[in-house]
Amino acid sequence: MNTASALRLILLAAIWGASFLFMRLSVPVLGPVIPAAGRVMVGAAFLGTAALLWVRTPLQRTHWRHYAILGLFNTALPFLCYGLAARTLTASLMSILNATTPIWGALVAAVWLGVRPTLKAACGLLLGVVGVAVLVGLDSASSAPGAGWAIASVLVATFCYALASSYGKRHAAQMPPFAAAHGSMWAASALMAPLLLWQPAAPVASGIAVGAVLALGVVCTGAAYLLYFRLVQDIGPAPTLTVTFLIPVFGVLWGVLLLGETIGHHTLVGAALVLVGTALATGFDPRKLGRK
Repeated sequence: MNTASALRLILLAAIWGASFLFMRLSVPVLGPVIPAAGRVMVGAAFLGTAALLWVRTPLQRTHWRHYAILGLFNTALPFLCYGLAARTLTASLMSILNATTPIWGALVAAVWLGVRPTLKAACGLLLGVVGVAVLVGLDSASSAPGAGWAIASVLVATFCYALASSYGKRHAAQMPPFAAAHGSMWAASALMAPLLLWQPAAPVASGIAVGAVLALGVVCTGAAYLLYFRLVQDIGPAPTLTVTFLIPVFGVLWGVLLLGETIGHHTLVGAALVLVGTALATGFDPRKLGRK
């Protein structure tokens, strides 16, 4: 991995880590639905513009079922779940729990795709579960009223990501990656639009809350996808997935610096267990970062 790719990887982790910050800034003011729907719709418009001006990858009408399934499980449901969780949980804790996605992915791949986990991967799954248990049982943020449901909501979101990942791998030959992201974003927009009709009228939103929603759509969704696919093209999918280990670092950093969040020893221990478990479950090997 050259210096430019390494910097892009760090930038992507910083952007996706900031998504939890922006959710904490927007959800308490606007509720969980408006930020999630706004993020999806703004992201879809951004990717649509990118498709016309730069990528030039057309959407295929015959793939609408794939777009709808990916839009539901990779975007609409997870974003709503994170919106529900952001009313209670800190940005730091959400970013750490987000790292369980590859752990769920290994379980889903084993059941759905028949990819049997190795002993090392099985130990990683167990370690990841222990890490979540430490966060849930001992971290101070998890003792707030409603935190249990909020944590469950985040875990549902990461499970949805895992389902979408296995589905995408199964049908990867039929859809270019950018087209899958672009099409699924429009599908998610269509799925979430009706929810806005039943959304209670929000109070007058602050400029910070509105700006946070725009940042979620333009930066954390649209621009991040372009950056992600550039990295996949340059260094390959496996090294790009190391962003999973960097996102909690920036999620915690932005939470502490910009939201005044505090983290205790239990948070650090739980985070370490989750990340080590994720590394084992995914077969992560830092010696292979430079290989495609």
